[in-house]
Amino acid sequence: MFNQNQKLQPIAAAAITSREVIEARQESQIWTTFALSPYLRTTDVAVSVREGKATLTGNVADGVNKDLAKQIALSVEGIKSVENNIEVQANYVAPVQSEKRSFGEMIEDATITSTVKSKMIWSRYADRLSANVDTTRGRVILAGTTDSEEARDFAGKLATSTHGVRSVDNQLVITSAKAGSPVTEGGDIADGWITTKVKSTFMFSSNVPGSDISVSTHSGIVKLSGKMGNGAERALAIELAGNVRGVKSVDSSSLSM
Repeated sequence: MFNQNQKLQPIAAAAITSREVIEARQESQIWTTFALSPYLRTTDVAVSVREGKATLTGNVADGVNKDLAKQIALSVEGIKSVENNIEVQANYVAPVQSEKRSFGEMIEDATITSTVKSKMIWSRYADRLSANVDTTRGRVILAGTTDSEEARDFAGKLATSTHGVRSVDNQLVITSAKAGSPVTEGGDIADGWITTKVKSTFMFSSNVPGSDISVSTHSGIVKLSGKMGNGAERALAIELAGNVRGVKSVDSSSLSM
């Protein structure tokens, strides 16, 4: 004989399964964010989720990182509370780094590689560079060919000034076939494109406060305005803007210190 309880059992089982899937997804999202964070990826913090409550365990070196872990967990949709059992140990020593890169390191390296490649493509040297970019734990290797010392040095500078880069091994080889050849722009490039790429170059560069610089372009002439921290930042901003593809000149008269 079929009764009401038998009818409800599959529904209850389905609800439990759905909840478990949601909780697993929440745990994965929190853990992934920990893995991507340069402050938490080398810790042994673990997370479990049950009915909207995230429980954190493990060890960190200071209270700031403990609070960061909590805030990350709370930012995930569906997490209503956090039981933060992470212990702060002033003498905490991160686990020994293995030869195999962590998930967070691989994502960061891929981001650096993509950013360096993009900055090269946007530059006026794009047609003169045949470069391969490889990044391992923030260490960038540039390999390939170019036609001048100037292009080689600028490629190295673009890589060095990229967020997250620790060192650059510039292995670009200068070929004599095109040495001294003029830079070709292939006609005028839209002012809007130039402005976007100048801004992007600044934002992706660690030694230039991109958010503090206003950029506008008219007929290939880029105007920079804003306040810089020092002369080195100002000089780099002018150089980076001037070497974006299509830029005819840079007006830095409104770029103060």
